[in-house]
Amino acid sequence: MSPRVTRIVGFAVFAAFVAFVAVLPSFISDFKAQQYAYVGIFLIALLGLNILTGYTGQISLGHGAFMAIGGYTSAILMAGNEQFGGPISGGMKDVWTIPLAGIVAGLVGLAFGPPALRLSGLYLALATFAIAVAMPSAIKRFEEFTGGGSGINLFGTPELTGSATPVEILGRTLTYNDWLYYLCWTIALVAFAAAWLILRGRTGRAFRAVRDSETAAVSSGVSLARYKTLAFGISAAFAGVAGSLYAIASTFVNPDTFPVALSIFLLVGVVVGGLGGLSGLLFGAIFIHFLPLWSQGQDLGSLLPDSVIQGTTIEIPLIGDYVFKGTNVPGGPAIVYGIVLILLMFLIPNGVSGIFHRVGQLVARRRYSRSS
Repeated sequence: MSPRVTRIVGFAVFAAFVAFVAVLPSFISDFKAQQYAYVGIFLIALLGLNILTGYTGQISLGHGAFMAIGGYTSAILMAGNEQFGGPISGGMKDVWTIPLAGIVAGLVGLAFGPPALRLSGLYLALATFAIAVAMPSAIKRFEEFTGGGSGINLFGTPELTGSATPVEILGRTLTYNDWLYYLCWTIALVAFAAAWLILRGRTGRAFRAVRDSETAAVSSGVSLARYKTLAFGISAAFAGVAGSLYAIASTFVNPDTFPVALSIFLLVGVVVGGLGGLSGLLFGAIFIHFLPLWSQGQDLGSLLPDSVIQGTTIEIPLIGDYVFKGTNVPGGPAIVYGIVLILLMFLIPNGVSGIFHRVGQLVARRRYSRSS
């Protein structure tokens, strides 16, 4: 398949997906619209992390901290921190805080880039993980800006679009959850297009050169300092935008909103979606958002035997004498999550993007064999 045909097919698939996203709220419940909004938020964060880890080869376990920076930036600009003794009065509309949150997080990422130049591999991963570990304590420490452990409540504030009255767009009335869905997915699709444009040009080639061989990249005239720092800044900016949307969707931020585990879940989502590919990241976002929910209910967690979860048996008709089991005891969902993740790594070690790449190779080989 020629590059031109590949691009045409890619544009057609993207256009079809945009149309699917546009009409989906008409066929799902209001609650489901909210859940899929979170998938769009995680997709934005995964796009940024994949630029850094998948395309530049720099492992980060601290992107939950960059999301926290974006989330708190939006929360402070919306609600202010005067009630905590801070200098900001708030009052900014939520949609205007989103780009500012991305800029602030991106600047922090750029600042972290130069120190990260001295580190690589697991050492860099541990350094970024230290940021994620320290972030909750830092939030509590600067209580006059962040509200400390109590956090900042955005629910019911006039700056939160759609919280008091429905949103009118193009003559259509949207509930808050529908508005949240369209806001998150509009930004997610724009972020996807931006990531594709960045990676298909000179910058993307430089990123891949740094990932494949730093020595060869330097020999080719690629500045490691420039492109490693740029990758951190871009990746952090994406995470900041995702964090801003996460704060808006949750209508509340506190240190527990962005836990240490969030950084690990984001890396898991990138691996499941496929390092060095954009097409599979949607599945990574679905995985990290829905699997913890599925593992607690009848979908997956109920398949665990009593000897594992020690929970209440819920009898549901199945083949033979087998019955579903409940997972209301702590520990069961975590076991399900771990088992599913291990199975996925065995079945699709290159992620979902690897499957798409393999299918594309098979199609190209068949076309070549037919033409010859």
